[in-house]
Amino acid sequence: MTVAADEHCDQRERLRRAWRILSVVSMASVLTALGGSALNVALPQVVRQTGAGADAAGWILLAFQLTTTVLMVVCGRLADMFGRRAMYLLGLATYTGASLLAGLAPNAWLIVVLRVLQAAGTAMLLTNSAALVTDAFPRSRLGEGMGVYTASFSIAQLVGPTVGGFFAEHLGWRWVFWFNVPIGLFCLAWGALVLPRGRPASADRGLDLPGSLLVLACLGGLLLSLSEVTRLGWGNPLVAGGLAAFVLTLPLFVLRETRARHPVVDVRLFRDLPFTLGTLASFLNAAARIAVVFLVSLFFQTVRGEDPVSAALKVLPLSIAAMIASVASGFLQRRLRPRTVALVGASLTTAGLAGMLCLISPDIPYAVMAAPLMLMGVGSGMFLPSNTTVLLDGIPSGRLGIVNAMRLMLQNTGGVVGTAMVLSIITIPLPAVLHDTVFAGTLSQVAPAGVADLISGYRWALGCMTGIAVANILTCLGRGRASAQEITAAR
Repeated sequence: MTVAADEHCDQRERLRRAWRILSVVSMASVLTALGGSALNVALPQVVRQTGAGADAAGWILLAFQLTTTVLMVVCGRLADMFGRRAMYLLGLATYTGASLLAGLAPNAWLIVVLRVLQAAGTAMLLTNSAALVTDAFPRSRLGEGMGVYTASFSIAQLVGPTVGGFFAEHLGWRWVFWFNVPIGLFCLAWGALVLPRGRPASADRGLDLPGSLLVLACLGGLLLSLSEVTRLGWGNPLVAGGLAAFVLTLPLFVLRETRARHPVVDVRLFRDLPFTLGTLASFLNAAARIAVVFLVSLFFQTVRGEDPVSAALKVLPLSIAAMIASVASGFLQRRLRPRTVALVGASLTTAGLAGMLCLISPDIPYAVMAAPLMLMGVGSGMFLPSNTTVLLDGIPSGRLGIVNAMRLMLQNTGGVVGTAMVLSIITIPLPAVLHDTVFAGTLSQVAPAGVADLISGYRWALGCMTGIAVANILTCLGRGRASAQEITAAR
């Protein structure tokens, strides 16, 4: 009885530590996601008050997205080498310091530089967050921790538009950056107290510098091209150069990583079919759903003529449903296999996209549009934490950082690919002279007859997104079969 009681007390103490670690991770996730969603709404105010041109305005958002994605695998490797606690606290300090300096910036291009610094801090945080949660929680409760962690991003989506609109309108654009500072300092202090000290998860201190540079050139070129093609076109030298960099460096990167002693991306992991299909599912899910928030917000501005804050609030059903489903998925995983929960989530996301495809029209009632939005929110809320649990469960502690970084890299790349695809498709039915009015939100005022053509573009985009979501369902099914075959072979 004494031994059993001691084991029970140890388990309770481990859970208490795990929930404290989760509180740090969740607050830091809210911090970085909140900063991004607030800036999306406040960007027009930043542009007006800094006198930024169209290029600088675009790069304020693009620089953060590109830098975060391309640095993830490097930061994941560094975390495995030098310890997740040190990397996490450094990420918090970097993000907070860059936020303070961005609020003091005298011009838009300096803001772009500081957004790159913010992104570096964010990459350090994101690559470690799920790994810290996975290390902290016992297997039987990991789904709950992952669900709460994922829900923190939905909280940021809920609050961000309101925060950004309020600060931009009442206190000025600088506070869109400065409000991050006190929150960041609190997270830094709480993290220093709570995050466990210990040796690095991996004793292997080697770093593949050529591989790191190649992944930056390869992934950076691809994401730059996809992000700028809508604005510049395929024939632009910047877009063509980015694609050329991707095509030329990809085989060099794969060749380097297969021979490197300390690869930044362990390509041998992709020999495991369930892992390969799980990371592919992350990519496809992001490509199918990431652009939904933008599409719906743009719909209410361009077709209905609403202001940005009102349009952003129309997306709240998706965020609320995702937040609730993320938390609930953890409890579902105590009764169902995580792979099953992920499959159900992918199916609900697909049903929501198909519903939006069938219902979209210029005069669609908001209540009707909210239904598929909520369905997509429930689907994504169920899929993300359960798919992450499947991928990270059972990974050795010394490889958690890089594996999670690979998951996030592919997920973010999927988001960029999906967004670029949607931006290119929705304007295809419109004359070229009206493309700018779509993204400025003035199409319904400038050319009311073009609204019907834009809705056709929406249907084409939603059709492609639905097709990608169906491919995600098939990928989840294939992973289940591959895992079952591995279990049978092991027996």
